[in-house]
Amino acid sequence: MKRRTASDSPALFDFVNSGPDFSLELEAKQRGEWPVAGTDEAGRGPLAGPVVAAAVILDPDNIPDGLNDSKKLSKARRAFLFEKILETSIVSIASSGPLLIDRMNILRASLDAMRRAVLGLQTAPALVLADGRDIPPGIPCLGKAVIKGDARSVSIAAASIVAKVTRDRMMEKAGSIYPAYGFEAHVGYGTPAHLRAIETNGACPLHRMSFSPMRVE
Repeated sequence: MKRRTASDSPALFDFVNSGPDFSLELEAKQRGEWPVAGTDEAGRGPLAGPVVAAAVILDPDNIPDGLNDSKKLSKARRAFLFEKILETSIVSIASSGPLLIDRMNILRASLDAMRRAVLGLQTAPALVLADGRDIPPGIPCLGKAVIKGDARSVSIAAASIVAKVTRDRMMEKAGSIYPAYGFEAHVGYGTPAHLRAIETNGACPLHRMSFSPMRVE
């Protein structure tokens, strides 16, 4: 019987991705860049509704367990962690609505919401960790773009949860204001049901007119 050696065994223990951690924040603290805020947004892709950004400064001594990319969590788990984050952290939320998105484009509107979320923090951060490839322009501190940051930094993961839960709740309320579109179900994404509703009823004030199928070429 052949014995397995390290060279022919699956690399099961070489790297275990257990979710985001606090290492980027601690590295910044060692450099004297403290406190650290994470920022992320929710809602770049939908055809309707705002893009919502959050900025979060976690308490290093009271970080909620189970923080992760909001897309990897159930709705119930996101709601639970949302409350825990609000209880234990410094949080700020901002949004860019459809008119601003149409005027600025979705990337600039997203970054502007992230900028305003950072500016709204009660404690000014020394460093902002921003999910993605771009640093929000105009923040009054250092910034670092972190690709797939919500899977690497718990501060960014916390911001992703706050932004996602806030936006989903906004769109659920929108569903009662514009019942013909089913916003409470698809939160503005281009599902077949949503596209049929647009075809039948036209656009409503929440739709992004720079997005297809509303955009007129």
